Amino acid sequence: MSETGASGSGASNPVASDLAATAEGRRLAEADAGTRTWRQWGPYVSDRQWGTVREDYSANGNAWGYLTHDAARSRAYRWGEDAIGGWCDAAQRLCLGVALWNGVDPILKERLFGLGNAEGNHGEDVKEVYYYLDATPTHSYARMLYKYPHAAFPYARLVEENGRRGKHDREFELIDSGVFDDNRYFDVAIEYAKADVDDVLLRITATNLGAAPARLHVLPQIWFRNTWSWQPGTDKPALSAEGDAAVRAVHQTLGVLTLHLEAPAALLFCDNDTNVPRVFGGAPRPGFFKDAIHQRVVNGRVDAVNPVRTGTKAAALHVLDIPPGKRAVVRVRLCPGDRRPGAFADFDAIMRARAAEADAYYAALQAHIPDRDMRHVQRQALAGMLWSKQYYGYDVAEWLAGDPGQPSPPAARRHGRNSAWTHLGTSTVIAMPDKWEYPWFAAWDWAFHLVTLALVDARFAKDQLLLLCQPWLMHPNGQLPAYEWNFGDVNPPVHAWAALRIYAAETARHGKGDRAFLESVFIKLLLNFTWWVNRKDHGGRNVFQGGFLGLDNIGVFDRSLPLPVGGTLTQSDGTSWMAMFCLHMLKIALELAREDPAYQDIASKFFEHFLLIGGAMTNLGGEGLGLWDDQDDFYYDWLILDSGERMPLRLRSMVGLIPLFAVEVFDEELFAQAPAFTRRMEWFLAHRPELAALVSRPQTPGAGGRRLLAVARAFRMKSVLARMLDETEFLSDHGIRAISRVYRDRPYVFERDGFRAEVRYAPGESDTGLFGGNSNWRGPVWMPVNYLMIESLEKFGMFYGDGLTVECPTGSGRMLSLAAVADELRTRLTRLFLRDPQGRRPVFGDNARLQTDPHFRDHLWFHEYFDGDDGRGVGASHQTGWTGLIANLIDELHRPGRRAAGGGDT
Repeated sequence: MSETGASGSGASNPVASDLAATAEGRRLAEADAGTRTWRQWGPYVSDRQWGTVREDYSANGNAWGYLTHDAARSRAYRWGEDAIGGWCDAAQRLCLGVALWNGVDPILKERLFGLGNAEGNHGEDVKEVYYYLDATPTHSYARMLYKYPHAAFPYARLVEENGRRGKHDREFELIDSGVFDDNRYFDVAIEYAKADVDDVLLRITATNLGAAPARLHVLPQIWFRNTWSWQPGTDKPALSAEGDAAVRAVHQTLGVLTLHLEAPAALLFCDNDTNVPRVFGGAPRPGFFKDAIHQRVVNGRVDAVNPVRTGTKAAALHVLDIPPGKRAVVRVRLCPGDRRPGAFADFDAIMRARAAEADAYYAALQAHIPDRDMRHVQRQALAGMLWSKQYYGYDVAEWLAGDPGQPSPPAARRHGRNSAWTHLGTSTVIAMPDKWEYPWFAAWDWAFHLVTLALVDARFAKDQLLLLCQPWLMHPNGQLPAYEWNFGDVNPPVHAWAALRIYAAETARHGKGDRAFLESVFIKLLLNFTWWVNRKDHGGRNVFQGGFLGLDNIGVFDRSLPLPVGGTLTQSDGTSWMAMFCLHMLKIALELAREDPAYQDIASKFFEHFLLIGGAMTNLGGEGLGLWDDQDDFYYDWLILDSGERMPLRLRSMVGLIPLFAVEVFDEELFAQAPAFTRRMEWFLAHRPELAALVSRPQTPGAGGRRLLAVARAFRMKSVLARMLDETEFLSDHGIRAISRVYRDRPYVFERDGFRAEVRYAPGESDTGLFGGNSNWRGPVWMPVNYLMIESLEKFGMFYGDGLTVECPTGSGRMLSLAAVADELRTRLTRLFLRDPQGRRPVFGDNARLQTDPHFRDHLWFHEYFDGDDGRGVGASHQTGWTGLIANLIDELHRPGRRAAGGGDT
């Protein structure tokens, strides 16, 4: 099955064979077969647990204010843990992490610092410099880099300066503060390797890049997630010292493990329990609390830690005096069972072997990519995806009710956030968008993550998509949970698309897809499709709302709230997403019908529903109104007021491009093997010609005998592309902008009954507080919708062939096939991260240090979105998440046997 075309089976391709022959490929095969649990341990610890909804027990839902960064060192978390370079088992029973102190900071650096939503001039933002540099899919090897200043970390200045700046100013970052000037900082490399499934090696390498000697305290830490404070009678695990260079861990289900160390200055023990007097006030209490190691190291309080060296949290103190330009190494090994003599004898050899095996794995994966810098970018993108897996524990019913072992939460919470989702409970590893800024899943982000992760771990990708659709996450009414702040909000229904992509990738690699997976996810998505039809087509007109739909501030109104002028909004994107959902469900049904003819009837249902949606987009409610606007040759939302008055909102944005996503091509062979479906389709087209005329070419074979189903017929598709490929409107040097650039100087203005709003092109950060203000769909380039547009262009191109060309860029006189336009967009998007002829990477913008410093310039951040004018990375800096799609784009540009940019076969 081509990744955009029809399915089939055949021989496994050479890349798959080469990957399977690597040591990492063999580990993956063992994990998939269930013979070895290679995925049991990994980088599953969040970068931030404080400030999350699941840790918020306040009456007013102020998650950022309830458990702050300052309180995090002293307060036990209820639902998860966080750390720098954290590592844990898949149930997060036992954790490893790295703590640091430079001798001058006011607090021990145990977790990453950042600003809450109200503190940042553009919302929440991590204020640290760290990179995820390498990882294998079984986490047999992983490496990250943290940059730690010699000088005191500027906590107060970061808060004050960002608080002083306004919405039209850039954010003030750590790198802007001067703490890295003259290289006065440590590069702290954190590496993990597995000697076996549960035998974990940790190497911490601290390099002093400054010109003077510097002292660094390095504290590898081990602790149990607190599971004993919430329910009376819960078993409490235990850590204890084994001499001066080992910690014994005993857990009811993990058994006995030993943390081996090399000559630490001291072993420090406390409990992962809340320091109640510090957090809540009151008289001192006896005990050795979560912040005791901070108190011992930073404040010199020897009495803060447990003198008998037992507890549920421990650290090994190493005091390193590092000469300029030199490095020091701390080695740690966690093994099952009792203390092991000679635990470090083979340590370095194992580290070297796993690093070499990672190189061999990626050499096989990237053998078809000739450009070294592209391979570098792709490997770091995949590393970010793999490091962004996170243990996610949350039981909404328990969270609302509170715990028997704790004070009762305010009664108002029972009717507040997520109170309609009491069925939701999970305790598992999930692929997160960004483990600091978004350490919780978002339903549509999740789908894109899995399409990228399928490049390296198809089994994990499949299991994750099925997980989202399980009854402990999906609402009983069929709704998928949107995101932690409001599970009941609505994200675009892209999960059938993701299922097809994962299935197609596996088919292309191994010659046959996983039909059981496809059938299982299809059955679950039938429930979700029904929810959409019942809940989001309010008038039963096959026209859909949806509200927010992941596009934050893209429109005139906050689409997640009641409209300030009353009425309803008929959304071009909501209806188009549903048309796309229909087509992907149709395609899955036809694929399943190869082996089970019963699916032909279901395929007929989705075919006919697609035609009804396509017809409704042209003729709303049978009254001749359409989402297509003949005046502008573009798709728009319609506002339908309570008075019955209807008006198009002629704002050219991604909302008007999304109808092009509703496209699918079908090989004749796929129809031929479904005769009952084909007969019904032909009957329907013959008896409902008015509907067939409103969508694109279901009856007419195209290139290669393919059939096309699309909301946009050729004229409309080309008209939209003329806008999209216009560099004065949507087309930037680095992809498609979310809104037309024409609104930079002439903002769109809406006025009605005393209400006035305007939308202005803003290429970078948001200049409004709409929808939180921490992301912006009014100008920047967003990877997920660009990726879907590229795929849509390829599908149109597969039907129309090279004979249909469009001007790209508009006005240039350069005519390209649709396949070539898709490649043009791929090339522009990959240029975000690649060095240009001057050696500069657009993602770094005008930051001279990032562009030129050899200690920075090849370490990449995969931002949430990108400036629509210059490509500068904007938003969440570590949201490899859907920006990880850059790995797919690089793969597709060089995939053997793919269509060339000119449209011909290679």
